[in-house]
Amino acid sequence: MLARCSSAALLGLEALTVSVEVDLGPGLPALQMVGLAGTSVQEARERVRSALRHSGFRVPLGRVVVNLAPADLRKEGPGFDLPVALGLLIATGQLPPQAMQGVWSSGELSLDGQLRPVRGALALALRARAEGARALVVPEANAAEAALVDGLQVWGVAHLAEAVRQVREPEAAPAAMQGGEAGGNVTRGGPDLADVHGQPHGRRALEIAAAGGHHLLLVGPPGSGKTMLARCLGGLLPPLNRAQALELTRIHSVAGLLEPGTGLVGERPFRSPHHSCSGAALIGGGSIPRPGELALAHHGVLFLDELSEFRSGVLDLLRQPLEEGEIWIHRCRQRSRFPCAITLVGASNPCACGWYGDPERECRCSVGERRRYWGRLSGPLLDRIDLQVVMRRPAAAALAAPFRSGGRSSGGSGPSGPEATAAVAERVAEAHRRMARRNPCGIGNARLNAGALQQVLGLEPAGLELWEQALCRRRLTARAGERLLRVARTISDLDHHRGVGAAAVAEALTYRSFDSLEQD
Repeated sequence: MLARCSSAALLGLEALTVSVEVDLGPGLPALQMVGLAGTSVQEARERVRSALRHSGFRVPLGRVVVNLAPADLRKEGPGFDLPVALGLLIATGQLPPQAMQGVWSSGELSLDGQLRPVRGALALALRARAEGARALVVPEANAAEAALVDGLQVWGVAHLAEAVRQVREPEAAPAAMQGGEAGGNVTRGGPDLADVHGQPHGRRALEIAAAGGHHLLLVGPPGSGKTMLARCLGGLLPPLNRAQALELTRIHSVAGLLEPGTGLVGERPFRSPHHSCSGAALIGGGSIPRPGELALAHHGVLFLDELSEFRSGVLDLLRQPLEEGEIWIHRCRQRSRFPCAITLVGASNPCACGWYGDPERECRCSVGERRRYWGRLSGPLLDRIDLQVVMRRPAAAALAAPFRSGGRSSGGSGPSGPEATAAVAERVAEAHRRMARRNPCGIGNARLNAGALQQVLGLEPAGLELWEQALCRRRLTARAGERLLRVARTISDLDHHRGVGAAAVAEALTYRSFDSLEQD
C-alpha cells in the first residue's frame, strides 16, 4: 500500500514542501530512504522502528521504501521522523488515509516514541498555511512557536501515540492552538545609562544611533566605558512591532536558538561575537546555509568588541550587508537570503597598548605599529560607520559622583546625576514617531536612499554651505557626505527641528573622527 504525508525541508529561512511517500511491498524486512536524504534523515529508520514498537503499534515486516520528494532537494534534520512514522501507520492500515488529508507534521522521535522539538517550526507553519493545510502536528515544545501563524490549527503532542489519537479523532482531542495565541516576554536587558558617568559625547552619540539606526564606533583607552555604553543601546531602542518580532522569531527558530515552549521573541537581540570568529560565523554559511551573527542581530545590535582584533577579511564581509540590510548566501544549487537590518557598534583601543592620545599615560607603540593596528579597518568599512567617537578616561570626579550622592539617579540630569535610560528612550521614541510620519514606509534615517533623503532632509542654506565646505576641506567621499546628512537629519529630529540647519551639520561633523586613517 502507498501512503503520503506532507512536511517541509528548511532552506535558509524558507521551508520548502516535501511529500513523504511510503510504499510497503513484499520482500525481506527493510526500510530504505531515498530522495537525497542526509545522514540524520537516514538514521530515522532506526528511530521510527523503535518508536512504533514502544508505542504499541505493529512494525511492518515487509520491504518499506520511503521517498522524500522532490528528489533533487537536500533534506537534513530529524524533523521527518514523525511524518515517516505516520506514513508507515497509514501503509499498514493502522491509521485511515483520510485522517492525514490537509494535515502536515514534523518532529523528532525518541526510541520510546517521545517527540523532541525541531528547528524552524514557524517557517514550517507559514509554508503549511500557504499550501492550504488545515492543521499542523508538531512536538509540544514547538506548539507555541507554530501557533503564531494565523489561520492554521496547531496540534502540539508529546508522544507518537498522542499524535495518532489527535489526527484520528480531532474532535475528541483537546482544542488545537490557533494562530496568534502565543506571545513573547518583553524585557529590557543591559545596564542603565544612569550608571555611565562622564562621556557626554559618547552618550549623545548613543542617543543619535538609537534614534536613526546609525552605526557607531567607539575608540578609547581600556576602561573608558566603551563596552558598558554599547550595552546600554538596546534599552534605548523602541519595542518590536509584531511583524518585526515574527521575522526575528523565524530567524532564531531556524538557527535552533529558541527555548522549548517559547512563542514570540519580544526583545531586540544584542549579539557580541568574539574577535576570533570566522567569516561564516559572522555572515552565515554551511552546505545548507544557516544564519550567522549578522542575521541573529536583525532588528537589534551587533556589538564587535576589540574591533581592530578581528581579521580584516572578516570585517570586509560587513560592507555590503551594512549598506543593504540583507545578505545572500550563494551555493552551487541554491541561494538563501538572510535579513540583517542591524545597528553595528564597534569598540576599539586607539593602539595595541591602548594608551595613544592619553594625556597621562605614555603610548609604547611606534607609528608603524599604530598604522598596522588600524590597517585592519579598511577605509570603505569606516566610510559606512556614521558615528565615530573618541572617548577619554573619565575624570575621577565623575567616577566618584555616585558614591557622594549615595546611589543611582532615577532619571533626569544635572546635580542628581546622569540621565537614566528611560528618559533618553522617551526622546528616542519621539524621534522615531517623527520619522514614521515623514519617511517612506517609516524607516529610520540611516536607511533612507538618496532620493528619499532629498525629499525629507529640509537642508537650510546655512547648513548646505557648511556641508559643502566640509566635503572640500575634509575630503569626504560621496557616501560619507550623504551619511553626514542622515546623521544631521536625526539630530534635528531629536531636537524637534523641522529643517536641518548649520548647528545640526556642525554636530554631525564632530562624529567623523576617523575619515583619515593616518594615525601618527
